[in-house]
Amino acid sequence: MQPRRADLASATWRTSSHSNSDGGQCVEVADDFPGLVPVRDSKQPEGPAVVFGAPAWTAFVNDIR
Repeated sequence: MQPRRADLASATWRTSSHSNSDGGQCVEVADDFPGLVPVRDSKQPEGPAVVFGAPAWTAFVNDIR
């Protein structure tokens, strides 16, 4: 099975509410991809993004709380 690919060129990114305000540890996520959660480093917006399946992202967020 081929992994799904998302075209992130039109993604609307938002900074995580858990990112700090001094410019470090800035994680951005895009919410406009049903079933997928793209994640990137806001300090490198042109860099790579990691795309998680929504269930995996939910499990990750629940585990770190």
